[in-house]
Amino acid sequence: MIQSKSSLRFQVLANTVMAIVTILIIIPFFLLFMSSITSENALIRDGYSFFPKEVSLEAYGYILKNAAGVFRAYGITILVTVIGTVGNTLLSALLAYPLSLKNLPFKRVITFYVFFTMLFNGGLVPSYLMWSGTFHINNTIWAYIMPGFLMSAMNVLLIRTFFANSIPDALFEAAQIDGASQFRIFGTIVLPLGKPILVAMGLFAGLGYWNDWTNGLYYVRDTNLYGIQNLLNKMITDIKVLSSGMSGGGSVAAANIPSASVRMAIAFVAMVPILCCYPFLQKYFAKGIAIGAVKG
Repeated sequence: MIQSKSSLRFQVLANTVMAIVTILIIIPFFLLFMSSITSENALIRDGYSFFPKEVSLEAYGYILKNAAGVFRAYGITILVTVIGTVGNTLLSALLAYPLSLKNLPFKRVITFYVFFTMLFNGGLVPSYLMWSGTFHINNTIWAYIMPGFLMSAMNVLLIRTFFANSIPDALFEAAQIDGASQFRIFGTIVLPLGKPILVAMGLFAGLGYWNDWTNGLYYVRDTNLYGIQNLLNKMITDIKVLSSGMSGGGSVAAANIPSASVRMAIAFVAMVPILCCYPFLQKYFAKGIAIGAVKG
């Protein structure tokens, strides 16, 4: 099929715009990495550069000095992210499925209740008192999983819209005629056909769990239970303390720490796993968001 000149020009223009956008997205990550392997003296003298005059791995060496703690923190964060993402996605889908059914009693009331939680919440102090006093999650893995992320109202509404618009009612009616229960319909029809939106919402939930450090700040005091974000935040705080000379012998210790490049290295280390996973989920993400965001 021969393309017309106008179609060809549009294709060239679209590809050019997308190439520019892609480059603009990649540039900050590239600058972050190059800054992390730039020597401290070069960063102070020349500032951040895409082509550093002095390459140094001292920042990563400083992180590797705490390798045992870093690997333990990675393990905790990966465990929390996997459990939390599966739990968030499954619970959101379990609530979204009945809300997608046309004959559900009090459907509008329940949907409004879910939406209302997106506008108002109990606040930090009541939440802290509830989770720490009633559920006793302090200094446990559950402190990372339960508060804030285990159920997402936005995910529920997007999944509900996807189910309502993308899965034909005839499939539900045929399954019910064959004697399938609602749980069987959910497991054999809804979940397989809802894979695009479930993966997309799972990615949102996973990003939330991976990047979360506030729950660890509020509920976790045991450094052995720190996730990667809390551990890296502690490293940055320690560097600031040493650099300001607030601790004993701080000036000597600070002289041996590449504080500026370490901050860049810490940021790069924290985001690499997510960058590696995202390309494999991209095809589901685009489809899920496109259909799930359509008003149902």
